[in-house]
Amino acid sequence: MHTYIAPLDLVRERPPERPVALVRPDVVAVAARWFQEHIEGETLYAVKANPSPWMIRALTDAGIEAFDVASVPEMEAVRAVARKARLAFMNPVKSIAAIATAYFDHGVTVFAVDCQAELEKIRRALGPAPDLSLIVRLAVDAPGAAYPLSGRFGVEPRDAPELLLAARQASGGPMGIAFHVGSQCLEPNAYEIAMAQASAALSRAGVLADVVDVGGGFPAWYPGLEPPPLAAYARAVRRGFEAMNVPESAALWCEPGRALAAEAASLLVRIELRRDNVLHLNDGAYGALYDAAHSRWNYPAALVREGGSAAPLTAFRFFGPTCDAADVIEGPFWLPADVREGDYIELSVMGAYGVALASRFNGFGDIDTVRVRTPPAASMYGLAPLPQAPAAAVRQRPSRRRPL
Repeated sequence: MHTYIAPLDLVRERPPERPVALVRPDVVAVAARWFQEHIEGETLYAVKANPSPWMIRALTDAGIEAFDVASVPEMEAVRAVARKARLAFMNPVKSIAAIATAYFDHGVTVFAVDCQAELEKIRRALGPAPDLSLIVRLAVDAPGAAYPLSGRFGVEPRDAPELLLAARQASGGPMGIAFHVGSQCLEPNAYEIAMAQASAALSRAGVLADVVDVGGGFPAWYPGLEPPPLAAYARAVRRGFEAMNVPESAALWCEPGRALAAEAASLLVRIELRRDNVLHLNDGAYGALYDAAHSRWNYPAALVREGGSAAPLTAFRFFGPTCDAADVIEGPFWLPADVREGDYIELSVMGAYGVALASRFNGFGDIDTVRVRTPPAASMYGLAPLPQAPAAAVRQRPSRRRPL
């Protein structure tokens, strides 16, 4: 992987034709250390956020030993870089073939379930499995997520006691309870609320859990989606765990994805055409800018041009490179008023759900990768001052570690 001091050095040396992921492995290490120091338990990286080899390598180098995987290809991606990593198959819906491959080929013993049918599927796939660990995913009602997830996954509280009891009986290894408050959670107390609901479900079932998995949802900074400091989340998790009806020996797990990956990469795109306040780019709704298009996700934007620009900032929207009418990104993205064809733009805080979502639709989607040494444009870890978004852009909206 080529390394540059700054994105402008890349543009000077070889103006890229394709979008470029500008990656910062050292930033991954900072984020990983934060979770290891502030969440008193096991940190599992949610691979779906960014399965790139450089990301997995940076995490393992920083001491992350466990990974939340959702598919066999994600297992293979981790194993290709970190052969001895511990894996947990936390997708609540899995094929019988994937379950068997996970257990027999990749040594996975931890599986999530959120219904009786999935539990029976695991039994059929594995037969007697004395080291099997089942983690019951609970649907919770908690506030503050930009992407609520409760409508799709998780056993409803009224059905949870029966499933918890069945999972307890089927588990030869540790049995646990999990939930997900939703992606980009802006309310730290959502974790405390969800943990109280999980504790109530365990009490109704008369089951003792060996593991409490608070899932992901830990946020990054984006214009219009500015969260409280991460320390507030750590305090909420600690309070919630201490109040739960679980044994003193119970382990605490978390599954950050966005919070570990987001600041570690940005995207360099080129302006192919300007029409008034619309910029046509070489990436868009079917590429790494999927979230920006389909979820109106804003990212910090900066002009990358020799000499920069002194022009006032103006709001722009983007069109992607495909011929599809839906390849539109409304923004607004604030850039100097004199931006023009051939200029480059760095879109920051794109290490999570950027490159991972890119497709090859219409022949586009190839993204190069280089390393840069500049800090992220915004950081929850004190690596950069948190910028102030223009007003018009703001949208309202003791250690108990148990290894896998």
